[in-house]
Amino acid sequence: MSASATASLQAASGPGSALSIQARGWSFRYAGRHTWAVRDLDLAVEPGERVLLAGPSGGGKSTLLTGLAGLLDAEQAGDVEGTLLVGGSPPQQVRDRIGLAFQDPETQLVMARAGDDVAFGLENRAVPTERIWSRVDEALALTGFPYGRDHPTGRLSGGEKQRLVLAGVVALRPDLILLDEPTANLDPDGAALVRRAVDQVVAATGATLVVVDHRVGDWLPQMDRVVVLRSGGGVLADGTPEKVFAADHGSLAAAGVWIPGEVPSPRLPASAPAPALEPASSAATTTAPTTPTGLLTATSLGYTYPAADRPALSDAGLRLSAGEVVAVSGANGSGKSTLAMLTAGLLAPSAGEVTVSPDLSPGLAAGRRPLHRWRAAQLVRVVGTVFQDPEHQFLAASVRAELALGPRLAGLSPEDAGRRVDELLHRLALDHLADANPFTLSGGEKRRLSVGTALATGPRVLVLDEPTFGQDRRTWGELVDLLAELREDGHAICCVSHDRDLIAVLADREIRVRSGRVIG
Repeated sequence: MSASATASLQAASGPGSALSIQARGWSFRYAGRHTWAVRDLDLAVEPGERVLLAGPSGGGKSTLLTGLAGLLDAEQAGDVEGTLLVGGSPPQQVRDRIGLAFQDPETQLVMARAGDDVAFGLENRAVPTERIWSRVDEALALTGFPYGRDHPTGRLSGGEKQRLVLAGVVALRPDLILLDEPTANLDPDGAALVRRAVDQVVAATGATLVVVDHRVGDWLPQMDRVVVLRSGGGVLADGTPEKVFAADHGSLAAAGVWIPGEVPSPRLPASAPAPALEPASSAATTTAPTTPTGLLTATSLGYTYPAADRPALSDAGLRLSAGEVVAVSGANGSGKSTLAMLTAGLLAPSAGEVTVSPDLSPGLAAGRRPLHRWRAAQLVRVVGTVFQDPEHQFLAASVRAELALGPRLAGLSPEDAGRRVDELLHRLALDHLADANPFTLSGGEKRRLSVGTALATGPRVLVLDEPTFGQDRRTWGELVDLLAELREDGHAICCVSHDRDLIAVLADREIRVRSGRVIG
């Protein structure tokens, strides 16, 4: 941050303006749920403290942040017990002093141009027009947003959207900053830039900071305190980072907390893997090959988004073989997700084509046609896809119904589809949420559900965009084990990911995308 920007932020936030937090027996349960999202929480945060909030996926962290932001309406959203205060008042009464960046940046982007999106909040706060654009430019620069005010928000990668949302929060100069997984979809350099930006903003303004993040290690140097929520209610651990992580690592790890410097050791299958999911139909059944077999080939792929001034992807090639995990890495905006969508047959390439081995589709009319020209019922039997944003693939009103959609589309009987759904609910730790609406799940739960929908039809090819996003230590290990079992059974898996731990323990091969080109 420049000296002038620092002075501007300091001038805007007078001493003592930071907000305190106090929860006394606070509980919240979403409408229609049997279990409480947060239960019997007692917590006090002093003005200006920097708190890292950790705990298991689905443990109530995002719910707490939403409550602190004054966005939970007990009459419409669910049941509340106890009290939750911000600055000594109900959060709804001080909402204009609170800034929240949601786990899913899509939910906060409302305008077509980047600068207008950052300005939107300022206009709602009645900031004088002559001051708005200087604050917009300051916020965009501070968060490292790589484009100007006029860049279309519809042409941003997931990580770029996160930076833009953070800029909108920073521009408001709040006295309480709440960040929910703010670096989850960022490449390592982008994540470091956001952490520095947050550090500088809080140092300049003195605002109270609460950050939710599963990968705690990178945040610890700038945190005063770590609070670990207990699954089922209450607080498991609370204190300085040194105190919390000097305690019993076993109890923290069992609760799903990532321990700084430790990478979990998944139960990767050896010579006798657990039984894999059966293919969706006898037509797709093949025997796991003993030597690598090319199942999908992308040749000379190119793609240009409508109204874009340059291709998002150029002359890209990719080969996915049976029994292999290929990791695709690269900076935000490099073209990784575009490559994934083209590879999965969900975008029609501007150049090149994607084809699959004829052995995967005997009897299908698709034959050797390019993948993007297949009908949906044919495609789901061969290629399973996980989108970068899980909500983009949810269609049903319950978790169970969502998992059953693909098998029904692929022609499974109700009995076979039911067995498949029950297996996935158990493997993905979603049993207790079978009747919940997918859109009410936590970010980590949504990600596991999206992986489940990709697996539900038993496809031999999987294209997964950030499959471990939002996972705690335990659920991360379960997902890695499941993918390893599928690899051992002869599936071809493509993982687009910034998760270096995932790549290190699972990938057989890594390719990198830079500025729309595959570089090896």
